[in-house]
Amino acid sequence: MSMLGGGYSYNTYRKGGQRSPFKNGKEVGIKVADCIEDLMKVFAIRSAVYLSEQECPYDEEFDGNDFSASHLIGYIGDEPVACMRVRYFADFAKLERFAVRQAYRKSRVAITMAKAAIELCRMKGYTKIYGHAQDPLVSFWSRFGGKPVEPRRELIFSDYRYTEILIEVEPHPDAISLKTDPYVLIRPEGQWDTPGVLDQSSTRSTPSSTAA
Repeated sequence: MSMLGGGYSYNTYRKGGQRSPFKNGKEVGIKVADCIEDLMKVFAIRSAVYLSEQECPYDEEFDGNDFSASHLIGYIGDEPVACMRVRYFADFAKLERFAVRQAYRKSRVAITMAKAAIELCRMKGYTKIYGHAQDPLVSFWSRFGGKPVEPRRELIFSDYRYTEILIEVEPHPDAISLKTDPYVLIRPEGQWDTPGVLDQSSTRSTPSSTAA
């Protein structure tokens, strides 16, 4: 599994543990949202960026897809400063709703978030990653192998012009599959390397067969 920033690239945030030699002694950490509080952080970041800065209408930003997706949160120290949504289709994953709070756009968080999202998709078995980039940000995605989809189709929504981007990556050597240990498959999203509560339940001495 690819290691970025000294750990699993999409699971590096540890509360109170993000110290480093960088500016202000604060490191970038990434977490896959796994509770309502995490989603509140995601929605707060997106509201600040899209509703406030870009004046996007509420019902265009919160489009009904948030509960069928994974969400990544980017931290600097313990401050949530960035987020991204990932949705999954049959043969590709889609990166979207990438937002970084204005005060943190000169940090490394955007690059770290993009790498983490791509690695999460690879871990889930995807080799094609699709997205819509605002036209000025096409060059940002090119550093990760993103290329405009040809033939180009006009794409305008919420008062901005977008370009379809496709990133093609190598298969992940440890990607989740039917051959993966069943205990790994029932661990929380993005925490497949850490034994969870259901791993622990396997140590109880009297199994029950009354439920699937």
